[in-house]
Amino acid sequence: MKTKIQLPLQTMNLVTGFMVWVLISSLLPFITEDIAIAPEHIAWVTAIPVILGSVLRIPLGYLANLLGARLIFMVSFILLLFPVYYISVADSLVDLLIGGLFLGIGGAIFSVGVTSLPKYYDKSRHGFVNGIYGAGNIGTAITAFAAPVVAANFGWSFTVQLYLVLLGIFILLNFFLGDKKETRVKVPLMKQIKGVYKNEKLWLFCLFYFITFGSFVAFTVYLPNFLVANFGLDKVDAGMRTAGFIAVATFLRPLGGWLADRFHSLILLMYVFGGFTVAALLLSFAPSIGLYTVGSLTIAVAAGVGNGVIFKLVPMYFNKQAGIANGIVSAMGGLGGFFPPLMLSLLYSLTGHYAIGFMALSQIALASLILVIWMYYHDKLAVSHQIMETTPLGMMVTDKNGKIVTVNPAFTKVTGFESDEAAGENPSILKSGRQSAAFYKRMWESLEKHGYWQGEIWNKRKDGEHYLEWLTINAIKDDSGEIIQYAGVFSDITENQSRKSM
Repeated sequence: MKTKIQLPLQTMNLVTGFMVWVLISSLLPFITEDIAIAPEHIAWVTAIPVILGSVLRIPLGYLANLLGARLIFMVSFILLLFPVYYISVADSLVDLLIGGLFLGIGGAIFSVGVTSLPKYYDKSRHGFVNGIYGAGNIGTAITAFAAPVVAANFGWSFTVQLYLVLLGIFILLNFFLGDKKETRVKVPLMKQIKGVYKNEKLWLFCLFYFITFGSFVAFTVYLPNFLVANFGLDKVDAGMRTAGFIAVATFLRPLGGWLADRFHSLILLMYVFGGFTVAALLLSFAPSIGLYTVGSLTIAVAAGVGNGVIFKLVPMYFNKQAGIANGIVSAMGGLGGFFPPLMLSLLYSLTGHYAIGFMALSQIALASLILVIWMYYHDKLAVSHQIMETTPLGMMVTDKNGKIVTVNPAFTKVTGFESDEAAGENPSILKSGRQSAAFYKRMWESLEKHGYWQGEIWNKRKDGEHYLEWLTINAIKDDSGEIIQYAGVFSDITENQSRKSM
């Protein structure tokens, strides 16, 4: 029973953590009425919670594997009681910065669920499961929408204190309903790090999540104050619009995971970063509130789908190091939400508008699109290379002039020629002399007419021994129909021939 309840329980844990994480940014228009904050410090107040919320994701992902999600969630919520209360009685900028820093624990718990939940499900469902869990991002929307409404009626300090009750409830829920028997993974931290840090795919996923989740966090913490200051919207209206952005990104995250379970994840990411590029370019022209809404919602769609897709890819490529890999990737996503508000504020103070910042986002998204395309074709080549390396059939590829380009290990095993000995040579190094010139003429005529030739042929090993092989040669053509290479696949059938002769 407890195993079945882990997905809804951990998802609600994430909802609670994210509700707490964005407390300050959601209530900032109210807080600034009581606490004087200079315009240049606003971005720091909203960005500070992101720091710990990002950095702590790495150790929490590792500890979730080591100690189980139940304990990590409980301890995290107990620790959050202190900064929440501290913020509720804050009366200075320093108080907000200190309390906000430790609110980051609420954002850090993200890596706990994405590490724990895949243990309960088959790999074919990991994308959808992590997508459902990631929908816990809706916690930011709940706070962005509800907190300003409560604060407008009862004050921001009382609103913050209500979150102490929420945290207490979830401490008890995890104590009674959390899975004490969760499978533990006790691989040493440094061994896990060594297993992933040299893999370029990890850092590419970090970049992709830096953009998708980073933009989600950045817009979440920046929109409430930005919409009030830039478009003159009412504080509650700004909160509702921010909640709408969050809701779109959140509800599309499970869809992204579901799609990644059924379609090629990298192709989906191509559409994601294409959408980011266009939307950010639109925002860079400082449009009206109508077009700004279109651009923001496009980013919400791309971010939601992208977040779901990426956390299908991470456990797929790093199954044995899921805890640390999830932690690193999710940490980079969190940091992606830290820098944009600061950069936008700096650029605004220097130029008087936000165009350069949004233009930079569009260019980074475009670069990511190019990298995803590279990954897609690199993976296809990697699969082809693996097939060539592991097949028991000998393989040889030549250029259109007949010079050997590459051979596989099975070629070496049959012929005795190492790859460096064969490369650059003509396949005639294997010629046994048993076939007539007419035989080879018919072979080439078949290749030119049909694009392939298949049959038995006597060849010679490096040591001079003759052997009979079954050979298939295919002409490889480019899009224009021109032959660019020839690929030969063969097997040694000498033993079969000998049996027939007996």
